[in-house]
Amino acid sequence: MDKLLIVGGNRLSGEIVISGAKNAALPILCAGLLTSDSVQLSNVPKLQDVSTMLKLLRQMGLVAEQDHDRLNLNGGDITRLEAPYEMVKTMRASILVLGPLLARFGEAKVSLPGGCAIGSRPVDQHIKGLQAMGAEISIEAGYIHARAKKLRGARIVTDMITVTGTENLLMAATLADGQTVLENAAREPEVTDLANLLVAMGARIEGVGTDRLVIEGVARLHGATHSVIADRIETGTFLCAVATTGGDLTLRRARSDTLEVALDKLREAGVVLTTGPDWIRAQMSARPKAVSFRTTEYPGFPTDMQAQFMAMNSIAEGSSHVTETIFENRFMHVQEMNRLGAAITIDGHTAFMQGIERLVGAPVMATDLRASASLVIAGLAAQGETVIDRIYHLDRGYDRMEEKLSAVGADIHRVSQ
Repeated sequence: MDKLLIVGGNRLSGEIVISGAKNAALPILCAGLLTSDSVQLSNVPKLQDVSTMLKLLRQMGLVAEQDHDRLNLNGGDITRLEAPYEMVKTMRASILVLGPLLARFGEAKVSLPGGCAIGSRPVDQHIKGLQAMGAEISIEAGYIHARAKKLRGARIVTDMITVTGTENLLMAATLADGQTVLENAAREPEVTDLANLLVAMGARIEGVGTDRLVIEGVARLHGATHSVIADRIETGTFLCAVATTGGDLTLRRARSDTLEVALDKLREAGVVLTTGPDWIRAQMSARPKAVSFRTTEYPGFPTDMQAQFMAMNSIAEGSSHVTETIFENRFMHVQEMNRLGAAITIDGHTAFMQGIERLVGAPVMATDLRASASLVIAGLAAQGETVIDRIYHLDRGYDRMEEKLSAVGADIHRVSQ
């Protein structure tokens, strides 16, 4: 099992190229199931979750030819309409095959996702929406078994904002008979990226980027070419790293318009930010100032940036509090940060932090994807050596993070056992 060894104290300086977004790539890969034509993708990140999704789709018969960050998908010969538990248990995003399979083939059998370290993420809204579109759904031996000769348009109001729920229902609605209206839809840039691909494939969608999507079903979708949007969470993670260590870092292929609330908080912390259409430059010459925030759905502060900002706050001037409203177990990194010397206490869904001047390196363990990123940031700022175990979590969502950081001055190495 690989580990990361970090010797902290170095400022970051140089350029990093941001990869395609994991949370956009996964539903976009599933959209390849909606057509028998070829879908050509670029800027696809090299991640464990992407590999897992491709393995699942190939098991179904989808042809996926990969060349670096380019993928050519062809769903002309889908032979298996099932996502088995062995695949779904490792990546909850596998549920995203449900809508496309049901819409195009009239049937899908998808394992119920297992437990998730950061909290429950129920799929009841997916099921409710598909039932409103005429699907017959049963839960058999831990599997969602859905059938529909032909989905029909419906007005669907989800009980909560759900990103994967919006994506699943959006894909299903593109091939349904009549008009589907999705109310309370997720507005995340990754949902918009998926919608843009679907439109390029011939889907008729209005309200892209808003919380009300109107979809007129079409008889079939055709092939398309699409570039995956830049990863706003990877972008924010590297910005938090330079805010914590100090330095001068330019991020290429970065989209500042997808991360505005987080950028405002970084400015509040003292980071000097300049932006262009596809780049962000961050300069930091002093200890950051503590910032408080509350996570919420887009366009609010992203839950996927909470842990990284807490790493910055751990060495900031002053005290801060962070309230997590999306996932109930997303403070598991706190215990590990405190091992590095951070002063963090938790009361319910709120973490209270008192910034200290310097963290001290120690062995720590990653508990989930974003927690692992926060420990990398903390290790970069800590005095001495930090060893991070279980970095397979990191590989799920960050494309060669240690290589990118090493190229801009970090003393960070992957150690294989």
